[in-house]
Amino acid sequence: MKHKLVLLALTLQIAGLNGKQESGLGEAAPVDIGSRLELFVDRLLVEHMHAVEFRLHHPVKAPASSAPFPGGYYATVIKDGDLYRTWYRGRDPDYNGPTYSGHPGETLHYAESRDGVQWTLPSFGRHLVGGTRDNNVILFGLSPFLHNLSPFLDDRPGVPPGERYKAVAGYPGKPEERKLGGPGRGLFAFVSPDGITWTQRKEIIPYRANEWRHAFDSANVAFWSEAEQLYVCYFRTWTNAGHLRSVSRATSPDFVHWSEPVALDPNLPGEHLYTTNTQPYVRAPHIYIALPTRFVTARGNAPGYDRRDNNSTDVLFMSKRAGALHYDRLFTEAFIRPGMNPDLWGNRANYVAQNVVLTAPEELSIYHKNGDRYVLRADGFVSVRAGAESGELVTKPLIFSGRELVINFSSSAAGSIAVELLNPDGVPIPGYGLADAKPAYGDSIEQVMTWRQGDLSAVAGQPVRLRFVMQECDLYSFRFR
Repeated sequence: MKHKLVLLALTLQIAGLNGKQESGLGEAAPVDIGSRLELFVDRLLVEHMHAVEFRLHHPVKAPASSAPFPGGYYATVIKDGDLYRTWYRGRDPDYNGPTYSGHPGETLHYAESRDGVQWTLPSFGRHLVGGTRDNNVILFGLSPFLHNLSPFLDDRPGVPPGERYKAVAGYPGKPEERKLGGPGRGLFAFVSPDGITWTQRKEIIPYRANEWRHAFDSANVAFWSEAEQLYVCYFRTWTNAGHLRSVSRATSPDFVHWSEPVALDPNLPGEHLYTTNTQPYVRAPHIYIALPTRFVTARGNAPGYDRRDNNSTDVLFMSKRAGALHYDRLFTEAFIRPGMNPDLWGNRANYVAQNVVLTAPEELSIYHKNGDRYVLRADGFVSVRAGAESGELVTKPLIFSGRELVINFSSSAAGSIAVELLNPDGVPIPGYGLADAKPAYGDSIEQVMTWRQGDLSAVAGQPVRLRFVMQECDLYSFRFR
């Protein structure tokens, strides 16, 4: 392994002496990443890769809990301090009316957990549902808003205590109603001091009957973006070409006045994206991740539905940078498959809750509507992977702040990773070359990399490239601090 690293170092040093054209490095402008955590969910920071590849990591179903996640359609999970909280849609079993989206029998339920594993259902006694008030229903009889009310915890500095929680909800109605358009058929704002007692506010994004084929018939999500310093809403629309279920975006400085919606249309040809579940990633909020349900028509078992509405579903992975008007899709394959449970091959069977949350410092949890919890290592959506052959990734020029470099990685017993600092021309920086670097091996969420020169104070604030040299190793993320 050692002699392979030395050969790679000599190769890049010779290339650097011969200039950028020989090294294969371009004239990319420096990217100021400060001390942000950066993941490999897109190619924004990547200049060159050799004998390494991006690898999508699929979440693993956790062992069943004795008090599992309660599930339900269009669920949201929020970690508020030490408490995990979830809201999900239900239905009054005594409702005998027509069952269209937004019908009067829909209910909003609440549950909570201290560890994200064992869940409890508080009894609020607020609403008579199913013949009893001993239930966890917090909203009832608020058609059509309980079809898709999606809360978020507003962490904007200075937010009034009575609006600590916010939500968006709305549905334009049955086909004969939504053709009418007009006020009252779009998305409305809701506010709450505690996530339990909600107050309806004004309509914020009207339904455009003359412009849109349809809209809002899904889980529409909003949040305060620390990176954009705006409220951001991602909501269901349909593409003009192909009439595919898709997503649009609008922003607001105050949750009252909203920008003109912009269609993002991340769909592949013929691909329906039923929900998007777009959210700031908990450890790197300038990166938004999305876990949309892919809706495959004319496939599967949909009893009680017209044959044209038979479908199968699975869950995808996408990402986008804060403020971007496009999604990055390094992978177009399924992130979570339906699996061996035949129930998950039925009509509209696969949705995951809004928000991926930390349930341990090294563990992310994703909650499925059927009650299953899926787990993934922190930052573990995508890695840069090297196999038995030594490989490398070289970044674009970066400007950072901090004294040390921390990586999230996993190697085999024989594998390792080392990091070399280069100037923008691809020439190793004295004291931080490969020969000066201490290779790391093992498995760590936060591995501090070291060099003979010591800490990185001498090069902080100036453009540098990182060259990761790897063998039998996965690199998930890095940050300076």
